[in-house]
Amino acid sequence: MTKPELRQKGAEDAKNRFQELLTAAENGEATIITKHGKPVAALMPIGNYATDSRQQALSPLAGSGRGLWGKTRTRTLRKLLNEWSR
Repeated sequence: MTKPELRQKGAEDAKNRFQELLTAAENGEATIITKHGKPVAALMPIGNYATDSRQQALSPLAGSGRGLWGKTRTRTLRKLLNEWSR
């Protein structure tokens, strides 16, 4: 099952149709508000905000960077600091 296409409205159009967009949000439809063609905001049902917009937990990523800093991160950071302070 694919998600339905999100509707997009320019800022001026969204301003003029605000009540219509609120009703759409009450009915489960989200709208992307654009400014000069670039997405800047979303008007969505509050239920979507509570589940979709919050930052995801980083716990599942724990350990994914193992080995990036060498055997000891202190030594690597000290080396970087020395390099940057030249």
